[in-house]
Amino acid sequence: MSADVWLPIPPDEIEGLPEGLRYLFWDGGESGDEEFPGDPADCVVYVVPYMKRWPVKVRPLEHLTNVQVIQTLTAGVDDVTARLSAIVPGVQLCNARGVHEASTAELALTLTLASLRGIPQFVRAQQAERWQSAFYPALADKSVLIVGYGAIGSAVEDRLVPFEVARVARVARSRRTTARGLVHPLTELPSLLPEADVVILCTPLTEETQGLVDAEFLARMKDGALLVNVARGAVVDTKALLAELENGRITAALDVTDPEPLPPGHPLWQAPGVLISPHVGGPTSAFLPRAKRLLADQLNRFVNQEPLRNVILTTRA
Repeated sequence: MSADVWLPIPPDEIEGLPEGLRYLFWDGGESGDEEFPGDPADCVVYVVPYMKRWPVKVRPLEHLTNVQVIQTLTAGVDDVTARLSAIVPGVQLCNARGVHEASTAELALTLTLASLRGIPQFVRAQQAERWQSAFYPALADKSVLIVGYGAIGSAVEDRLVPFEVARVARVARSRRTTARGLVHPLTELPSLLPEADVVILCTPLTEETQGLVDAEFLARMKDGALLVNVARGAVVDTKALLAELENGRITAALDVTDPEPLPPGHPLWQAPGVLISPHVGGPTSAFLPRAKRLLADQLNRFVNQEPLRNVILTTRA
């Protein structure tokens, strides 16, 4: 049996790949039904295609009978965990920690600043050739709550520092202390929300966080607060968010939505006080160099039988 690696980036474009493996290019193709590059039974490492539809990403899973590692190029792995039953036991599932922090944190700050400073209104006024000056809130002196304080949440705080925010509160699954201070557990969210001017969601989508931002969560946010979501759309209850947007009590900036893609005619498109970007936190010029470095490092570790990075789980029977 060959030891094949299926890569969604052409192998000759990745420096430092180790010898001893056969590298095959497969990204699903334009239509998503491109033939597999080799016998799936020979694939020992499957790198999930990036920015492809869910059916494309998971189509090979049930055929990879000898796969040992599944590597995503996303921070979230919910696309794959939704089909864990199709994966053989003993497979290490790894995410792309270290690839998307810079670009996603940039977008979180972009959405925050654009929303607070009225950039969408300025764009509409420019298109109408209308000089429309007004008084807008600054990020300076605001209290910011980061929900999901992993690598991306930490990168967001790195970029908040120069903006003279009054306070950053951090929330993760469990309590811990970092160099910057305390990270609160999720159970303390209810007491933290009323103090935050900006709430930035960076949490992965799990059973615990699906629908986390529900009507009760939103009701605890202070009047005039801004909700920024660069996590996953399903972390937020869209119906509950629409109710708060339509009554004008809060505003939102969303890189992800539920449903996604957001279909034409969906009320979220025209809701007052919302800025929407089409899930572009990751795909920037920063992606490819970091993705290639991650793959070369992981595959060298695999060949040398060293511990892999970013292991999220190992599948069981």
